[in-house]
Amino acid sequence: MDVPSAARKRTRGKNMARQTHHVVHNSKGGWDVKRGGARRASGHYTTKEAGVKAGRTISRNQRTEFLIHGKNGRIQSADSHGGDPFPPKG
Repeated sequence: MDVPSAARKRTRGKNMARQTHHVVHNSKGGWDVKRGGARRASGHYTTKEAGVKAGRTISRNQRTEFLIHGKNGRIQSADSHGGDPFPPKG
């Protein structure tokens, strides 16, 4: 997998892809939780609320970025649960 040069700069030259989990609408109904780049869903839920709750738990446990999509596929919100390349200085 080739990472664009801007992403390499953010990770100090290391080829580190951002690990993600997504809540996406399933065309057959319901909502799926998927790991970024995966073909199969980690779980299928009848409501978006249930999918978000389960996806957030998975994302926290695996320390990934968590992205919630709307029915149209657009990202509605995102949360970081670890693995940030440059955590803010505090």
